[in-house]
Amino acid sequence: MLAFRQPRSASQRADLRLAASKMSGPKRRAFEAEMTLKYGGGNPVLAATLFGWGRQTVEVGRAERRTGIICLGAHAAFSGRHRWEDTHPEVAAALRRLAEAHAQQAPTFRTTWAYTRLTAKAAWAAWRAQGYREDQLPSPATMAEVLNRMGFRLRKVVKAQPQKKIAATEAICAHIEKKTTTP
Repeated sequence: MLAFRQPRSASQRADLRLAASKMSGPKRRAFEAEMTLKYGGGNPVLAATLFGWGRQTVEVGRAERRTGIICLGAHAAFSGRHRWEDTHPEVAAALRRLAEAHAQQAPTFRTTWAYTRLTAKAAWAAWRAQGYREDQLPSPATMAEVLNRMGFRLRKVVKAQPQKKIAATEAICAHIEKKTTTP
C-alpha cells in the first residue's frame, strides 16, 4: 500500500492544478515534483491520477530535484519557421538596397523610421525585372513584413505643412514691401 497524504478536498486539488498551470519549465516541474512527494508519496502515476499532471513531467522534475541538473529544451532552436531574411540573406540585402533607394526620412525627424513610397508589389516586380527567380522571392505580404522588420514603413510620406502666417510676420513683410516700393 502506498503511503500518501491526499489533499483534503477537491478545491485543494484544483488550487494545486491552477498553481502548476501558472508556471512553466523547470519551475513547474519542481513544483509538481514537490507536490508529488508531499501528497503522492513520490509516485508520478498517482500524481497524474490526483492532479492530472503528466507523469513524465513529474519524473523529470523528480530527477532534476535529485541530481540538481536542470533539463533545458531545444524547442526554440528546432521548431517554427525561420525568417525569410535569415534563409535568403543575399536577396534580403538586395531588398534593403532597393528600399533605401526609395526611402526618405519622416518630415518631423522625430523617429528613426524611414518611410518609403515603394510598395511591396512594386518591389516584387522590380526584383523580377532584375532576374530573381520566384522561389527566391517572398510573397508581397511577406515582403511588407520584411521591410517593416528592416525599419522601412510602407506608407505614403506626409509632406511638411507650411506654418500658418503670424500677424507679426505679416507686419514685418508689409513694412519691408513698403520700404522697397517707395522711392
